Amino acid sequence: MLCLFGIQLQAQQMTYHDASCFPLLGKATQDTGARYERLPDSLKNISRPPLWNLSRNSAGMAIRFRSNSTRIALKWENLFNNHMNHMTDVGIKGLDLYCWEGNGQWRFVNSARPNGKTNQATVIANMQPKEREYMLYLPLYDGLVSLSIGVDSLSSIDQPQINYPIREKPIVFYGTSILQGGCASRPGMAHTNIISRRLNRECINLGFSGNGQLDLEVARVMAEVDAGVFVLDFVPNASVEQMKERMETFYRIIRNKHPKTPIVFIEDPIFTHTLFDQRVAHEVTRKNQTLNEIFNSLKKKGEKDIYLIHSEKMIGEDGEAKVDGIHFTDLGMIRYANLITPFIKKMIKR
Repeated sequence: MLCLFGIQLQAQQMTYHDASCFPLLGKATQDTGARYERLPDSLKNISRPPLWNLSRNSAGMAIRFRSNSTRIALKWENLFNNHMNHMTDVGIKGLDLYCWEGNGQWRFVNSARPNGKTNQATVIANMQPKEREYMLYLPLYDGLVSLSIGVDSLSSIDQPQINYPIREKPIVFYGTSILQGGCASRPGMAHTNIISRRLNRECINLGFSGNGQLDLEVARVMAEVDAGVFVLDFVPNASVEQMKERMETFYRIIRNKHPKTPIVFIEDPIFTHTLFDQRVAHEVTRKNQTLNEIFNSLKKKGEKDIYLIHSEKMIGEDGEAKVDGIHFTDLGMIRYANLITPFIKKMIKR
């Protein structure tokens, strides 16, 4: 009886494994100073400081692993311990666990909610002890110093056995705060992560809040990725002057390395408060006109495999898809994914 009691106690203990032992999805380059950063360390003293700091956020990244544990727990330390008044802490600096189901889709399990810079949370418990494939989404608006995955001490945790999401020919997204994930309630609801699950294809998120300003060094990083599709969604941040000055050069840096890869441009969303704020309404119209003019100029020059997605029906007409008039709610993220996913799916099939 004492021996059995001892085994039961041991089975209840958790063993933690460093997440660096498992595949990390969503990176454009491996030449980063730390594992959970997005731009190469060589740009540290070259990129604008705000852009560089945002590149240390782990937006769009995910850990893949397999386990037969009855519980999954996490320990993690955030890099900055960021907090904002229009986005949940779970979305900013928490984690989301998904499980692969036999019917061909990823199923949300639960979130790990942060309490501060250093955190520990049990994500799920009381499961049947069977092998499952997991995907763990990382924080959208913070970085990670460390991350460990906890499982039952008598269970296994291993490398994934299935290559999902498919990592060959990833979709590379470039853009702004919305693309980075603002203001999804949790990491899995960022639209790049939604699109990745729907297509079962790796997506790389190069969204930089307030700083999607066509920095040419970012184009060079993107050009090194053997992508299936490039999606350029920079208009909310780029001024008319920046677009006129840099848009074609940014495009050609990518195109010169990838002569036949589809490149998609996306208009500025029609923000809900443009119905009332005439200055913002004028700015959105002017920027979208500029995007269309430069895009049409590229077409006239004979550029092929370039596409433009209009934003008229991007987030619906009921005004319910925004948090602060600008950033997307989960509803906005889903509607964006609904618009973009079929388009990208056709590109991948081609």
